[in-house]
Amino acid sequence: MRLLERMRKDWFMVGIVLAIAGAKLEPSIGVNGGPLKPEITVSYIAVATIFFNSGLSLKTEELTSALVHLKLHLFIQIFTLAFFPAAIWLFLQLLSITPINEWLLKGLQTVGCMPPPVSSAVILTKAVGGNEAAAIFNSAFGSFLGIVITPLLLLLFLGSSSSVPFTSIFSQLFMTVVVPLIIGQIVRRYIKDWLERKKPPFGAISSSVLLMIIYTTFCDTFSNPNIDLDKFSLVLILFIIFSIQLSFMLLTFIFSTRNNSGFTPADTVAIIFCSTHKSLTLGIPMLKIVFAGHEHLSLISVPLLIYHPAQILLGSVLVPTIKSWMVSRQKKLLQTRGPLANLNNPEGLEYVSIKFGH
Repeated sequence: MRLLERMRKDWFMVGIVLAIAGAKLEPSIGVNGGPLKPEITVSYIAVATIFFNSGLSLKTEELTSALVHLKLHLFIQIFTLAFFPAAIWLFLQLLSITPINEWLLKGLQTVGCMPPPVSSAVILTKAVGGNEAAAIFNSAFGSFLGIVITPLLLLLFLGSSSSVPFTSIFSQLFMTVVVPLIIGQIVRRYIKDWLERKKPPFGAISSSVLLMIIYTTFCDTFSNPNIDLDKFSLVLILFIIFSIQLSFMLLTFIFSTRNNSGFTPADTVAIIFCSTHKSLTLGIPMLKIVFAGHEHLSLISVPLLIYHPAQILLGSVLVPTIKSWMVSRQKKLLQTRGPLANLNNPEGLEYVSIKFGH
């Protein structure tokens, strides 16, 4: 019973394993031109569905209260969309001389280029008791920025599939990402009350569609006899991903807790998670568009497929430790500044909590 409950809770992780196993058993179903017609159902319908769903679920009307903390938002967005991909690029210059599969290394670079996720960073920030409003703002704002910046970063660091011209990439991105997202936001304005009442399972819907994209991506891989993934490279990539996450979490912690940083303990919690988490839901569809027709697309996707559960696992394990640090730090600040300090809230020991339903 406990195993079933665990599987039900982590159904998406189980789904990824089953999708890859299914693609291995019968790749002909999900290849281009096969019965599923992924060149239409995935490239256009599935991707557009995910971003329409994101448009419906993003609570942009609740983000205005978090706008005032400009320094915090700049730190998170610059770290995740500029420092992160640049640092990974430098690191990969060293790894390029190792025997690790070159397409998995390219996949690591794609991880660095991804925007923050809409949900996991917020959920973990909330679990610790950090600045939830800031986490919501940066996850949503980062997702919007990522629609433009992530494809540019991918093309800058990796180039594209030679068979697909840049104009075609950006026209498809516009039609399947930007337009559905805007339509979703417009529709949300008219049915906001209904959405608040019914609370549709936005996350489950996007995850289900994402499983279809993952399945068809690996169908292409397993139908190509020239692709070989060695276990040594996979194990090393797994170790590297956990090392990158821990290193960047520590780095953001050090930067945000300096005496003159101006960030509160609650802010630091949001910074740690929002700066280091990467979006699988937005990332896989973008890779599918930018690297359309690329024979190594699934290998490029592997590090992102590993990074997603790894960030949730690592974050969940660290929640008690980070929470303990935050509470003790807040107590120390209160004792230092006196009991009246909280009235003017100079250290942000009380923060606005926004209910997040995604």
